[in-house]
Amino acid sequence: MIIGSVGASIALAVVAVAIFALVVVFLKSCLKVVQQGCVGVVKRFGEFKKIQQPGLHVLVPLADRMDKVDVREFPRTGDQQAVITADNVSLWVSATIFCQVTDVKLALFEVNDFGLAIDQMARTALRAVFGELTLDESLSERETINSKMQDHMAEATLKWGVRLNRIEILDITPPTNVLQAMSEQKEAEQHKRAAILKSEGDQQSAINSAQGRKQAAVLEAEGQKQAAILAAEAQKQVLELRADGEKRAAQLRGEGESAALNAIDTSVINPNTLAIMQLRALQALATSPNSKIVVPYEAAGLVGAAQVLVDAMKDAGGDAGASGNGSGRAPQTA
Repeated sequence: MIIGSVGASIALAVVAVAIFALVVVFLKSCLKVVQQGCVGVVKRFGEFKKIQQPGLHVLVPLADRMDKVDVREFPRTGDQQAVITADNVSLWVSATIFCQVTDVKLALFEVNDFGLAIDQMARTALRAVFGELTLDESLSERETINSKMQDHMAEATLKWGVRLNRIEILDITPPTNVLQAMSEQKEAEQHKRAAILKSEGDQQSAINSAQGRKQAAVLEAEGQKQAAILAAEAQKQVLELRADGEKRAAQLRGEGESAALNAIDTSVINPNTLAIMQLRALQALATSPNSKIVVPYEAAGLVGAAQVLVDAMKDAGGDAGASGNGSGRAPQTA
């Protein structure tokens, strides 16, 4: 009896465990939780039924099945692959594709594996785009490569319900010999640029020196010119002042002589002195700056006065000679 009761207890425990397992399996198959950023695609007996948004959902047991699809933007980084440029240079290139599922039904039912399809499409697009570019263009125009790859892949991925947001080229690795040639070319360009800069600097220095000498010569010439002008103006002022002084002195002498003449009584003047005074008056008249010369009425008298003056001077000279001969020996006659 005891053995029978133990066996019954074990059987009940096994049944309870089986029932509990069935309940767990039932609940697991009926209750599905969709996380935020994903959607659930419900298929009933393998046929598309509906799309469930994030949250807790109850499915029909043994009939419904839910596949979860991430609708967030996700990057797909491909491994490096060999491409050949338009100038027959082999490169190793890797790219990252940022894409997003926009139509869940197309992503699941139009292509077997949209992730693998995008990766293979990216490889094809890389070969096609780099085949149209030269080595220099491939290394310098990454934005152009990205836009061309997106144009190649956009139409095909839209059929799969996937949108390409952008494509980024991660790495472009040329062969070793190409890298060495590029390094030598870069070094040569640096030497060339340095030589050009040095020559431009020497040229600018020579130009600056020439301009400095030119400005110095111009300034020196202007200084000499200004000095000459100032010296000429000073000399002119000196001459003007001297002429004014002489003119003023002459005026004062003339006024003095006129006053003296007015004060002299002509009745007691020696005829010789009067002749000299008349001659001086005639000389002053002749040297005046007037454009017209007026000959005095007594001009003949002045000539006579001059002749008298000459005779008087001869008489004075003869008297002086006679007194000299009397003091010494008599002159010899031939």
